[in-house]
Amino acid sequence: MKNEAEKVIIVLKRRYPQKADMDLGNPDDSLLATIFSARTTDAQVLKMFPAFRRKFPTWKKLAAANVADIAKSINTIGLYRNKAKSVKALAQKILAEFDGKVPRTMEELVTLPGVGRKTASCILSQSFGIPAVAVDTHVFRIAHRLGWSKGKTPEKVEEDIKKIVPEKLWGDVNRTMVRFGREICVGGKKPKCWLCPVAKWCAYKQKTEKF
Repeated sequence: MKNEAEKVIIVLKRRYPQKADMDLGNPDDSLLATIFSARTTDAQVLKMFPAFRRKFPTWKKLAAANVADIAKSINTIGLYRNKAKSVKALAQKILAEFDGKVPRTMEELVTLPGVGRKTASCILSQSFGIPAVAVDTHVFRIAHRLGWSKGKTPEKVEEDIKKIVPEKLWGDVNRTMVRFGREICVGGKKPKCWLCPVAKWCAYKQKTEKF
């Protein structure tokens, strides 16, 4: 299983070499964008993000801002009112407890408002190069189809993936599987198995054919 899992990620890396959509080149922007991407599309986040950052370019500006003003600047994305509260509180905590810098450990990241293990893992791997497996809906679904995990929670799936995927490839799991899950191993009962570059290593029994 370990050998097959490594081959799967290597093949997906070749097919999807680009960086993650929410990897914006620095920890601050990437953290905010990843929080904003929950329950909305990456495209929507990327469209509104430049104007948002022009209005709130620093943690100090964001921490001092009125929640209603933050909400207004992000109102094109899902759950924008809750996210406005979260990022204001997050900015305040980063300034008060982390000297204005995004923390670099899982334990510290998950103490930030709006940040769970998935978001924290994305930031660790994308911004700091620290091995981490971010389990979102795509990774959860694909890991089950491949036969890598039967876990009922993201935490269990993360644990199972770490047992069979080499640590050097952990950061590639989410980055490649998100695109793979959108393009080929889609949700529902009809993944596009006939297009799948890793089908020969997949345990999914209801493989589909193109008609």
